[in-house]
Order: sequence, then structure tokens, then C-alpha cells
Amino acid sequence: MDPAQPLTEPAPPPRGTASGRVGSGDGGRASGQDARTPAGLAFVMLAVVQSTLIFTITLIAVPLPEIGREFGLGTADLVLVNAAYGLPYSGLLLFGGRLADRFGGRPMFVLGLVLFGLASAAAAWAPSYEALVAVRFSQGIGAALTAPAALAVLRAVFRDPAAFGRAMASWGGVSVLGAAFGTLASGTVTTWLSWRWMFAVPVLVSALALLMVRSLLPTEPADDSAARPGLDPVGALLATLGISVGSYGLILSGEHSWSSPRVLVPIAAGAVLMVLFLLVERRVRDPLLPPGFTVEPRRLVGLVGILLAAAGTGLVTFLLSLYLQQQRDWSALATTGAFVPFTLALIVANRLAGRAVGRYGAGAVTIAGLATGAVGLALLTGIGPDTSFALGLMPGVVLLAAGTSFVFSGSAVLTTIGVPAHRAGLAGGVMNTAMELGPTVGLAALMAVAATRAEVVVGYAWAFGAGAAVYLAAALAAAAVVSGRGRRG
Repeated sequence: MDPAQPLTEPAPPPRGTASGRVGSGDGGRASGQDARTPAGLAFVMLAVVQSTLIFTITLIAVPLPEIGREFGLGTADLVLVNAAYGLPYSGLLLFGGRLADRFGGRPMFVLGLVLFGLASAAAAWAPSYEALVAVRFSQGIGAALTAPAALAVLRAVFRDPAAFGRAMASWGGVSVLGAAFGTLASGTVTTWLSWRWMFAVPVLVSALALLMVRSLLPTEPADDSAARPGLDPVGALLATLGISVGSYGLILSGEHSWSSPRVLVPIAAGAVLMVLFLLVERRVRDPLLPPGFTVEPRRLVGLVGILLAAAGTGLVTFLLSLYLQQQRDWSALATTGAFVPFTLALIVANRLAGRAVGRYGAGAVTIAGLATGAVGLALLTGIGPDTSFALGLMPGVVLLAAGTSFVFSGSAVLTTIGVPAHRAGLAGGVMNTAMELGPTVGLAALMAVAATRAEVVVGYAWAFGAGAAVYLAAALAAAAVVSGRGRRG
């Protein structure tokens, strides 16, 4: 690839997708997602796998205290247990996308699932803290191979660009549902069984998906092989280390001050590595992340939308869990029950979002979702020591869930508009990286806002308020970008 060549795809989007409108509003059936069809079965299987990858991030969130008691762990050890999956997952996604584009989506999907499933089985039997961290790390590697490959395979299932766009409108909400179900299941299973049983879900899903690969998933056309890029190992190493090390520093900011060397050193090191990565990418023949790929206007709106939707979901899950258990003395099971309305709102909104994208366009749906999420976060600023959950918190929680579901659906379409088949893995890697960085970056920044208040609950209110302001600003910026493209045709 000549670094000087145009950085966005030369072919214009198919008619009907210029503003992110992907077809009629007849929902999943129009996109071939009817489970009675082969394409529909493939979509369901891939969607379940994708949601399970995100489910696995949150599956130990509630039982962390129990894990700490079992292994005799301190706070720093628990931070590492919690982060051991997400760090390699977020750091390796770009390289996972490159591997899918280079060697094919289906082979990398199988390889990633095998590693993910085996590591999940080992995690259920982990005899020590060190073993649990190691297998969670291996799970993250398997997930980083699987997620972008799943999107590459989805592109092969829906080869017509318009059909692929309709599929992406439903695909967008899959991941957030996985996170929500992980939170619900972890509290329930931990109360009645053991945290180790949580790993049965990724093991079972991996096994069933591997059994269905041959019958459901197509291989990429042989004539695409000439377009497959090189590996860019230097760029892959720098990106993986930069994202992982920087993310680890941001995670530690929840336990240490921003001026602490434990926070500053990894964040600074991660920033330096990412600068080196960007410099290298301008000079290699086949850059891991082609310069300009992420700044195409619609794609940038989509990536920012995904990052903010993931950040908002992570914020409300984290803060409400702390508030209900630490400030209101709710049990883990009762806290889990509090997220049932959030999950139901996600499910309903996800069903509506696909139809809305088809009718109004992905840009409009993304903007509407950001605005709705801003209202939900603004309502949550009323949180106080004795706030009623049903009347004081649930309206904001439900609105945020509905808004983020619309953002995910619209943004997934915007992120993948015009992406050719041989770059589907790249698109999947970039999209999933934004999704993984959202909670890490967003939570660290908003918790820093919360830390400016001496009263804990007042700090929570300030964090929700800051989130609402960011959502509103993003909605206005997205409206300017989308309307600007519309005027230019």
C-alpha cells in the first residue's frame, strides 16, 4: 500500500447509505436476521459469541470481594484480577483485525474461540491468584482474535453492502446486552452457587459455536487474497503495549491519585508508545491502522459514539453498584435486581433501534441516542443519600439505557459504512477498541471529577453531570458533521 494513496475507500457508499440509512424499517427480517434462514442463523451465532466476549469482562465484577477472600487478596491484587481480561483484549484488537484480514475471518474466528474456550475452562478451576490472572489474560487474547474476526465473517455472510448495513444496525446493541447480562448473572450465580460457575457460560458458547462453524459460516472469496495486507509486527507491538500499558495506568487511577507514579508512569509510557505507533504507521507499507481511516467524518462520529456509549454504561453500572451496596447497604443479589430495568430497556431499545436506523438513518439515530443519554445522566445528578431507586434513579437509568442502545446501533453502521470486505477485520478491531477504551478512559475521567467533591454521593452526582455535558456536546458535534455531509451531498 502506498502511504500517499487516498486514505478512505475510493468507492462511494452504495445508494441509500450516504447518510447511514440502510434500508426499510422492517427490522431484523430485512437484514436477513430471521433465524429461519442460514444467514439469520449465522447472525445469531455470531451475535451470541460477541455478547459473550463482553459478558466475560463483567462476569467477575460482583463476586470480586468473594474472590479476594478466597485467595487472601488486597485491593491492588483485585484490580489486576479485574483488568487481566480487558488489558490484552483492548490492546490486541487492532492486531486481531489485521490477522483476520490477512488470513481470513473464519480461520481466526476458530482459533480465537478455541483459545477463549480453553482459557475459560481453566479459569473455572484456577487453584491460585496467579493462575486466575494468567488464564484471564489468555481469555483476553482469545477474545481479541475472535471479536474482529466475527465482524469479518459477518461481512462475508452479508456481502451486499446494504444488507450488511442493516445487519450492523442490530449488531450494535449486542455488546452492551452482554455487559448487562454479565452484571445480572454474576450477582445471581455468586449468591446461590460460586463465582467459578460463571465461566461455564463462555465455555458452553465457545463449544457450541465451534460445532456450528462449518455448517453456518462461509469462507472469504479466493479472489480477495490479493488485497490482504502484511502483518506490520512493529506497529502491532507498539499499539498493543501502548493501549495496554496506558489503560492499566487509567485503571490504577481509581485506587491512587493522578499524581502518583503508579498512575503517571504507565499513562506516560502508554502515550509515548502510541506516538511512536502513529509515526511508524506513516512509514510502513501496510500500516496496521491506515492514516485517515479513523478520521473519515462519519466513521469518527461512530467511533466517538461507541466510546461514549460504552463509557456511560460503565459509569452507571459502577457507580450505582457502589452506591446501592456501600451507601444503602443493599445485598449483591438486590443490587443485581436493580439492573433488571436497565437490561429490559436495552432489549426493547435495541429492537427499536434497528428499525429507526432503516427509517431515519444512522446519523440521526446516533444523535438522538446521545441526546437521550444526556437527559438520563442529567436526571441521575439528583442522586442523594436517601434517593428512592424507583422514583429518583430508575427514570435516568432507563433513559440512559435506551439512549446508549440507539447510539450503539447507529454508530455501528456509521463505523462500517463503505468498508470493503478485505478491511472488515480492521473495522472490527477499531470498533471494538473504541468499545473497550470507553469504560477505561471515560470512567477514569469521570471518577476524577467525582474525586473533586469531599462528599462521596455528591461526587457521584458531579460525575453524572459531567457525563451529561459530554453526551450533549457530542450530540451537537455529531449533528454538525452529519448535516455538513448532507449539504455537500
